[in-house]
Amino acid sequence: MAHLTQEQLEDFETHGFVVVPDVIPYSVLDAVVDEYDGVLDDLIDELYKKGEISSRFEGLPFGERFIKLVIETGDVHKQYFDFSLPFADVKPDTPFWTGQAVLDAFTCPALIDSVESLIGPEVYSNPVQHVRIKPPESILPTNQFGQPIMGATQWHQDNGVVIEEADDTQMLTVWFSLHDTDLEQGPLKVVPGSHRKGLLTHCPNYKGQSGRPIPDHLFDVDGTLPLPVNRGDVIFLHPHTVHGSLSNLSDRIRWSFDLRYNPIGQHTGREAFPGFVVRSQKTPELELKDAKIWTDLWLETRERMSKINQGGQKEVMFGRWKEDHLDCA
Repeated sequence: MAHLTQEQLEDFETHGFVVVPDVIPYSVLDAVVDEYDGVLDDLIDELYKKGEISSRFEGLPFGERFIKLVIETGDVHKQYFDFSLPFADVKPDTPFWTGQAVLDAFTCPALIDSVESLIGPEVYSNPVQHVRIKPPESILPTNQFGQPIMGATQWHQDNGVVIEEADDTQMLTVWFSLHDTDLEQGPLKVVPGSHRKGLLTHCPNYKGQSGRPIPDHLFDVDGTLPLPVNRGDVIFLHPHTVHGSLSNLSDRIRWSFDLRYNPIGQHTGREAFPGFVVRSQKTPELELKDAKIWTDLWLETRERMSKINQGGQKEVMFGRWKEDHLDCA
């Protein structure tokens, strides 16, 4: 059992986050790496057959192959590895990955024991979720703002990236790395105690930045604390904790899972996407264990999304923020 200690619970309450060591067994993480090796193989084979790359980069570990792929194609290919979909312009063949090893990591008993300590025994996998395979920033292509794609993550709160209906949801962020993540690789950074200020304004394209960052003047940026972690460690975040990530200045990838959980029955803030029951004392028969079922849920979602939110239309909203808020001036 990996339930949190009273001290860890108090740290979470006081600081808005807690780092818990040695939660996820290496065997679970190894299976995820092996599964993604297959995903990368398929992608590289596809691009090689199309003549878009000159080599299959055989005989190299995942991270080195991924870096060579990014260098040769100028693309991070993030959608092939992610277990979510874009908010708009989804196509009938937009790729995603929902394999059994990934699902087993989502539902790892030791991880969910810890989650249960913070939100109770009725645990739901919230579909605000991503895998992030961040290459060294030195090789990253840039966006229209001149910023590296998949570079440093801007300041935000996880409650701020969902719609208002989830404001009362007891949403828990769970972040862990597939490998050790040191300072040079660009770990998470947090502002301890910032959760006590509640939801802060996020400003779309603030001062020429992409995304929806929180302006520095709204919180104590000087209190920033980076959180390097070892493999198997887990960072738990309150939904109002201000956080981001540092740049990956190393020559290695930084590979992480960024997941959410909430009590069953509460609004996920992203109802267009499928969640599932992870653990339930009341209805254990609803717990999802089979990745085929999970994949089918996402296939149904992809088909539905391919008919809406196309070409600038917004039949379903995924955000709440406007550029003209006074805090954004």
